[in-house]
Amino acid sequence: MAHDGVRLQTVDSIPLAVVRLQTRQADLPRVIPENCGVVWNALKAQGRRGGRHVAFYREWHPVIHLDVGAEMFEPFAERDGLVRSATPAGPCAAVTYFGPYHEMQPAHDAVHAWCKAGAHRLAGPSWEIYGHWQSEWDDDPSRIRTDIYDLLQP
Repeated sequence: MAHDGVRLQTVDSIPLAVVRLQTRQADLPRVIPENCGVVWNALKAQGRRGGRHVAFYREWHPVIHLDVGAEMFEPFAERDGLVRSATPAGPCAAVTYFGPYHEMQPAHDAVHAWCKAGAHRLAGPSWEIYGHWQSEWDDDPSRIRTDIYDLLQP
């Protein structure tokens, strides 16, 4: 679908409530939404409310080391697989993607091409922050918003 162009952005760390996983790329379309639900339900059981859902890719090789969860700006109990994590702070290649999740790869490819063209070096971690679901997205998935960040080496 569409993205708004890659930009250089310095970001602050975002505290997260997550489940920590290892998975393969082929399993991401199932693993991410499934575990967003696990985290949401675990927080709800504690009387807590998370922010937007996040997939934080800590490492890609040989398998994906992934934290899946939600932004968390209040205390919560680490139990039932729920742990604290945080996105890194620092310079990032960032892009906002609009469209269905399964068509997001070109936005990731644009980040990599932008880095190569501008001599920016990726540091490794990357993450996706998913917009709060809007009912109009059911009828028009081209409006689904995902913010993508790749940490850059300083």
